[in-house]
Order: sequence, then structure tokens, then C-alpha cells
Amino acid sequence: MEYIQRALKELQDKRGNQSGKSVLVGLDGFVDTIIHLVAKRHGLGEDFSRLETIEDFGNRMLAAAGKSANLEMYPKMEKLGGNGPIMANALCATGFPLIYIGALGKGAVHPVFQDFAKKTNAISVSDPGLTNALEFNDGKIMMGITNTLEALTYESIVETMGEGAFLDTLSRSNLVALVNWTMIPHMTEIFAALTDKVLPSLPPIDGGRTFFFDLADPEKRAQSELVAALHAIAKFQNHGNVTLGLNLKEGQQVSDAFELGEKGEDDGSLKRLAAKIRRQLNVSAVVVHPTRCAACATKDGEWCVDGPYVENPKITTGAGDHFNAGFSIGQLLGLSPEACLTVGVSGSGYYVRTAVSPSLNDIEGFLRSWE
Repeated sequence: MEYIQRALKELQDKRGNQSGKSVLVGLDGFVDTIIHLVAKRHGLGEDFSRLETIEDFGNRMLAAAGKSANLEMYPKMEKLGGNGPIMANALCATGFPLIYIGALGKGAVHPVFQDFAKKTNAISVSDPGLTNALEFNDGKIMMGITNTLEALTYESIVETMGEGAFLDTLSRSNLVALVNWTMIPHMTEIFAALTDKVLPSLPPIDGGRTFFFDLADPEKRAQSELVAALHAIAKFQNHGNVTLGLNLKEGQQVSDAFELGEKGEDDGSLKRLAAKIRRQLNVSAVVVHPTRCAACATKDGEWCVDGPYVENPKITTGAGDHFNAGFSIGQLLGLSPEACLTVGVSGSGYYVRTAVSPSLNDIEGFLRSWE
């Protein structure tokens, strides 16, 4: 496919643009416990038959209606989670200097974030959220506890860092990625504080400043809150280039909120969906990425590229965050929108096959081998 070759050439030609670029990512943080549900236990430890499908789980729950049930959760592993930390890990793997601000532990960083905090010079503002990720052969159900994220506010960030240090960090960042709006109750207020109080006073930066936003499934939030958040995001355009990243479900939710009438069910509708949202908000770029492909709209046009689909991925949690990282890397290097999309789907494709965040060399190698 020609767009793969074009992206590979652009990436090779512009890797030198990485020099001097810095990144700031925030603001969430989750401790993820990966869980298998026990259907029938045969012995100690992992000696059990599991509930293999979401339908099996649902049937077990329905059978308990009007009665009761006792269901064992077996923890397979505990790991860092959250859109911000996973995206930041992916950016770190490609060699960009990065500072993370977010919910990694109040007072002391939680053990799952220790290594991450060191390599990202992290500033921890609050305790992390907790997620029990119930994994099945046909999908996963994420059961989250998020009340700790209520402590993430503009005031708590400034109190933790100091106003001068926070402003200095922002002023030196070519990319500012603020993700997981849905789970952070005060995120819209944080957006407003940045655009009203902070960004107008920052000096320009060589290469310009890009702002990246990810909503993270706003289904549980009121539509009026979603619209207010999107308008707050649009104000960042006065201070740089704004990119809004959406998966297909999120894109459809935004379409419904603005009554745009696009579902993104084919390539043409997907490009129109991205273009209509971009025009509605008047931002630099809108990206919509289903699992099979990804589309992008800027003032110069719309593009759609196929993704490197794999039938049996090694991991799926974090695939979207790796796409976001790959797309943002392309923007930092000055790639075309089509090449940014291609690097995004390549970074995600590498990750779901290996469960490892790729380096730039890994992404180049993946592009060469992609058929």
C-alpha cells in the first residue's frame, strides 16, 4: 500500500526533528487488577475453570436475581493503568523527554507506578483510581473506583508543584496531552483555568505547541457536560494546535451531541464524521479511530488508512492509547496527517501483537514488514 511507503519515507526523513522536543502528559492514573472469574474450582491457585464469555457471566448474574451469589475473582496480575500513563509509556519508548502529572499516589507513589514515575519525572497529585478488569475470551468489563480522582483540580496541581514550576513545565512542552476527561470530575474546570489564567502568559516555543485531548468514553456523563468540555477544549486553539482523538464510539457520541448525523460506519462516513466535528469546534485536527482503520480531518482535507488487523492480539487494553501516542509522535516530527495516522496504527498494531510499547526503530521495522 502506497501510504505505508510514504509514511515510512517521511518518518525516516524527519526523525531528526525529535531533537529538543519535550512532552507533558496527564492527568489520570489507575491501578489495574486483571481478573479471571472462577466458574468451578478444582484445587488451589489457578486450578479452576473460568467463566469464559461475557454471556456466561451475565447468565450467572441473572440466575442470582431474587437470591444471592458468591463469585470468586482470581487476580492474574496488577499493573499500572489509565489513559495518561499508558500513552506516556508509549511516548517514552520512542525517546521523547516527558513529564507526567497525575494520580499516582498521595504522599507516596503507588508501587505499580514506581518505575514509571522515575522515567517520567512524575508529579503525583492524588491517589490513583482502581480498576478491576474482568477479562473474558470475547471482551472485558472494566469495573472502576474513581472517587480518588475528585482530588485532581487546578488548585491541587499548583499546590503540589508550585505555580512557577507548573508554568515552567508547560512553557517548555511542545506537546501537552490531557486525557481521560470522563473519569476526572474537575477536568473541564482545569481546561478553563489553563486557557484563562495560564496559557495567555506563556511565551511561544520553537516548533509550536500542540494540545492533544482524549475523552475516554463519555457515556456516563451528561450530554450537556460533554458539550461544555468540547467547547473548553476548542479554546486551546487560541494557544496552539488542538487535536481531538476519538474512538468510533466516542465519535458517535460527539456526533449525537452536536446533531451532526454521521455514524462513521464506512470510510466515507468516518472522514465526514471527523470533518464535521473539526468544523464544529474549529480546531486543527480531529481523529476517529475504529479498530479496523483510522481517519483524520484538518483544514486541508480528510484521510483514512487501514489498520494492521490481527485476529489474536496478545493484548488489547491500551491499544487506543498507543494509537494516540503514535499519532502525536507523527505531529511532533512534522509528518503529514496521513503519515501521522499510519504511524498511529503501526504503533498500536505493534503493541497488540507484542504487549510492548514500540521504539521508533520498532515502528519503522513494522512499517517495512506490514503487508
